[in-house]
Amino acid sequence: MLRTRSQRKKLCGECPVARVADLVGDPCSLLIIRDLLKSPRRFGELEDSLGGMSPRTLTIKLRKLEKERLVARRSFPRSAHAHYELTNKGAAFNKVVDAMRAYGRKYL
Repeated sequence: MLRTRSQRKKLCGECPVARVADLVGDPCSLLIIRDLLKSPRRFGELEDSLGGMSPRTLTIKLRKLEKERLVARRSFPRSAHAHYELTNKGAAFNKVVDAMRAYGRKYL
């Protein structure tokens, strides 16, 4: 994984594939997006569906996805709970996830 902004810029440059890989290239982020494509979820629901992911890792990944405007955190006035949902930018990953699913079924 590229650690610094200069490393990312040098390797990724203007390549769209490299830039998307840098954005969500880790398995945790892709699995969060996969689950949120189904429906908005509360933190605990994501934690349950992502089995082995620690709460700390989930928090870090959700914050990163929020910062990149792929995920939005929504809270409701009458509820102590918030839920996470994909933004339009995040929902656009639907075709990417579908293609990865098809590839995995066919070749892995």
